[in-house]
Amino acid sequence: IKEGAFDVVIGSRGAIFSPQPDLGLIVVDEEHEWTYKQQEQAPRYHARDVALKLAELAGAVVILGSATPDVASYYQSQIGEYRLLELPERIARAERKELLPQVEIVDLRQELRAGNRSIFSRSLARAMERALASGEQVILFLNRRGASTFVQCRHCGHVLGCRRCDVPLAYHSAGEDLVCHQCNYRASVPDSCPQCGSRRIKFLGIGTQKVEEETGRAFPQASLLRWDRDVTRGKYSHEQILDRFLAGEADVLIGTQMIAKGLDLPLVTLVGVINADIALHLPDFRASERTFQILCQVAGRAGRGPLVGHVIVQSYNPEHYAIVAAARHDYGSFYEQEISLRRQYSNPPFSRLARLVYNHPNSLQCQREAHRMHQLLKEERDSWGMGDISLIGPSPAFIPKVRGRFRWQIIIKGEEAARLLAEVPIPQGWTLDIDPMSLL
Repeated sequence: IKEGAFDVVIGSRGAIFSPQPDLGLIVVDEEHEWTYKQQEQAPRYHARDVALKLAELAGAVVILGSATPDVASYYQSQIGEYRLLELPERIARAERKELLPQVEIVDLRQELRAGNRSIFSRSLARAMERALASGEQVILFLNRRGASTFVQCRHCGHVLGCRRCDVPLAYHSAGEDLVCHQCNYRASVPDSCPQCGSRRIKFLGIGTQKVEEETGRAFPQASLLRWDRDVTRGKYSHEQILDRFLAGEADVLIGTQMIAKGLDLPLVTLVGVINADIALHLPDFRASERTFQILCQVAGRAGRGPLVGHVIVQSYNPEHYAIVAAARHDYGSFYEQEISLRRQYSNPPFSRLARLVYNHPNSLQCQREAHRMHQLLKEERDSWGMGDISLIGPSPAFIPKVRGRFRWQIIIKGEEAARLLAEVPIPQGWTLDIDPMSLL
C-alpha cells in the first residue's frame, strides 16, 4: 500500500491506518456503529475520528454513510460542520419500485391481558402462518442469546451467578449448561438450589435458543436456522449459515444483531422482533439511540425482493419515541426528540465525557481508591476554576465484578474534561476512555 500499488484499501477499523500515499477519499460505512471504537485496549481510538483528522491532514474528503446516523454526527450536519446528502428512497430493483416495509407495533401488555403467554403475539403468529404457507422466508430477531437469561430457585429466590463475575448465569440448552456471558465460565445445571436445597429450579427469560425451541413447537412444518455467537465459532460459520438460508434450506432464520446488518435476502417478507425493549432501559444515554438503530436495521431485511415486506415489532413500551419512530422509518422525528433530551441533560454532543474505571480483586480497596480519585479530581477542578465540569460517581460499574476483579467508575462531563485529567496523575489499575461509546 505504501508503495502505491493499490488504489483502494478495504477493511475494518484498523484499515484507517493504511499508509495510502495519495489519499483522496475515506468512506466510513455504517458510521454509527459503536464497533468503530476500540474499547477493550489502548489506544482507545474511534476510527471515525481518526478518519476526520487524517482527511484534514491529507486534504482528503470523508463520506460518513448511514441510514441511521449517529446523533452527534447528524447534529454536526445541522449546524453546518458537515454537508448533508440524503437518499430518501431505497435503490429500486428492475421488477418493482422498492418500498420500505410496513411496520406494525404489538403491545405485549395487551397480549397478556388477552391470555396469550406465548412469545408470539397473535398478529405475529398469523403473519408467520401466511408467509410459511406461501413459501416465503421469515426472520425472528432477539438480541439476546441462550435459552434462558437466568436461573432462579422458586423457593428462596436465589439466582445462580458466575463465581468470577457479578452477573447471572444464562442457561444454554444446546450444551445443557450454564454460561457466563462475561468470562465464559461454564457450569452444569444443579439438581437443587445450592442455597436452600430446594429442587424448584426455574428457567426464566428468553434468548435465541428458546426462540428456536418455541418456533419449532409452534410451527413444526418449518425448517429453522439460528445465527448467533453460539453457532458461529467456526472460521466459515457465518458464510455457511447465510448460504444455506439464501439457498432456501430454511424457512425461518432466528438470530441476534448479526442478522440485522445489511443482508440482502430477497425471499424474506416477514421480520418479527420478539422483544424490542431489551436494550431500551439500560443506564446509558445512548440506549434509545441504539434501540432505534437496531430496529431500523432489522426492519430493513424485509421486502428486499419482489414482494412487499412486513415487520412486526413486539414491545411492552409501544409508545416509546424510539420504537414509534423506527416503525415509521422516521429518523427526523427520532432525532428531534433525542437531541432535545441530550440538550436538556448536557449529554454529547453538548458536552464531552471521560470514563475512569478502577479494577481490583479486593472490593473494599476498589471502593477506597475510587473515592480517593474522586476527591483528587474534585480538588483539582475547584482549584482550576472548572465549574462547568461535573463528576458523576464514584459508583460501582454496571457489571460490578468481572473475572474476579471489582470495578468502580467515575464519569467526567464537560468540555474541559481532558484538560482536568492532564493535571491528575492516574495510577496503575485505572483505565481511561475519552468519549466512551458506552457507560456500562
